Amino acid sequence: MGFGDWVHRTNYSVARSPVGRWFRLENSGHPQERKGSYFFTEIRAGLATFFAMAYIISVNANITSDSGGTCVCPPESLADTCNTNTEYLLCVQEVRRDIVTATAAIAAMGTFFMGLLANLPVALAPGMGLNAYFAYTVVGHHGSGMIPYRLALTAVFVEGFVFLGLTLLGIRQWLARALPASIKLATGTGIGLYLTLIGLSYSAGIGLITGATNSPVELAGCSSAMRDPVTGMCPSSDKMRNPTMWVGIFCGGVLTAMLMLYRVKGAVIIGILLVSIISWPRPTPVTYFPHTELGDSMFDFFKKVVTFHPIKHTLVAQDWNIGEHGSQFGLAFITFLYVDILDTTGTLYSMARFAGAIDERTQDFEGSAMAYMVDAICVSIGSLFGTPPVTAFVESGAGISEGGKTGLTSCVTGFCFFIAVFFAPIFASIPPWATGCTLVIVGALMCKAAAEINWRYYGDAIPAFLTIAIMPFTYSIAYGLIAGILSYVTLNVAVWLVEKGTRGYLVPANKDEKDPWTWRLPGGFFPPWVRRVARGKKDFWRADENESVDLGVRPDESVSSQEQYVEKNMGGKGFAA
Repeated sequence: MGFGDWVHRTNYSVARSPVGRWFRLENSGHPQERKGSYFFTEIRAGLATFFAMAYIISVNANITSDSGGTCVCPPESLADTCNTNTEYLLCVQEVRRDIVTATAAIAAMGTFFMGLLANLPVALAPGMGLNAYFAYTVVGHHGSGMIPYRLALTAVFVEGFVFLGLTLLGIRQWLARALPASIKLATGTGIGLYLTLIGLSYSAGIGLITGATNSPVELAGCSSAMRDPVTGMCPSSDKMRNPTMWVGIFCGGVLTAMLMLYRVKGAVIIGILLVSIISWPRPTPVTYFPHTELGDSMFDFFKKVVTFHPIKHTLVAQDWNIGEHGSQFGLAFITFLYVDILDTTGTLYSMARFAGAIDERTQDFEGSAMAYMVDAICVSIGSLFGTPPVTAFVESGAGISEGGKTGLTSCVTGFCFFIAVFFAPIFASIPPWATGCTLVIVGALMCKAAAEINWRYYGDAIPAFLTIAIMPFTYSIAYGLIAGILSYVTLNVAVWLVEKGTRGYLVPANKDEKDPWTWRLPGGFFPPWVRRVARGKKDFWRADENESVDLGVRPDESVSSQEQYVEKNMGGKGFAA
């Protein structure tokens, strides 16, 4: 028996087993089995998804720990001078190791149960964009933001349960569809530019730019030792001379982009690992382990290679004493909730369609309710570990493109993240200049949503542009969303009032090109199970025969028009924010 025959027999045997029937593999005999899904294909797809998104372990740790976590900078120190306080930096280093373990653990748990319970090939992890907002706006660099780290975790914990309630009532889907299409598309683009700014800065990137006095930002690229300790600026003679920056640009940026051009699987992780391996030997001009007290501590941990690092500082670190931070707490909570609604809902729909799990008649996907609930619960559990909000990752498309069609793909990815928990010394030793260009590439991918914005009508275009521009310029996702929504309401309500006041005489010349919007969305406000309860149906959890989950697309519409509707109105183009 040849290898091909053995693979075929194994695929068939697994498909006929309870495992195959649970995941609805082809030949399982399940009435809703997914054609083209095979055991070994699902394993390969799960590995592809893991390698496509394994970077999140180090990137999330770099970004989140930049807030300082539970560490407290000495009162006599300013936020900028915390970078020179060895005791504080050693504490932050421990927090970073905690976040490495926490990120791998929550990604393992969330992804595994997404596959097991929702049977979808979609992976979960702390979201890009949301973690930056958490670290640099809500908590702030070294705790200089709106609210302390512990209180921010409380906001995430509460948001997860509100998320769960919105999911059970079906309000989550309604809210995602009710927001103007231009704002939803602009949100992804704005977050992309926000991540790009972070990737170019010193805090979690390659150090190409820095803050300035005569202008908002200016060119940097000097070593940390040459930066002005007060302003953070570089002397003119030393700009663009930092070797770590050039290693990050060419090995982490140019090489990664080239590999992506040729569709090399795991291109992002290859670039990150190459830069990291170059930065590990000591002493070299680009070493991540200088001969200092901080460098020696990092190198000692790195030498362990395989070990379990327990979460010490960030485990169940919530603070429920909101007190004087009430308004800032509310703003952070609402932003987390809003961005999570758009990001996760849009990603789940786009990945489900990519995997062929969308029901063209109902425009819903199999296991959607369970998928939403798993995501919501993982948001709260992740906060107990100390991480920013968890969300679905668009890198799941890497596994789907390898043939993944069922939750078995996610279970394999989750198991890989579980193994990564025991390699914390490796992931904690990935330098920020190894992941900086990754953030820039992620930003580039997210900005493609801008092409879908309706630039023809100013009532859609200007609010979208303000959303995009204000996010990076104010270093805040929240302010960008507020600006976009308020400007949209102001402009369009003013046009409506003028039109009514002049009895239709004064109307914008191209108002017919405006994106349609109404709060009365197809599908109604409440989900089908609530309507079944209202009718007195005892087994309300069971769908009626021929029941349609109407998302606003008629069954006789073409597939292409359905895809356009989902991508335009559900935000299906977003990267994991």
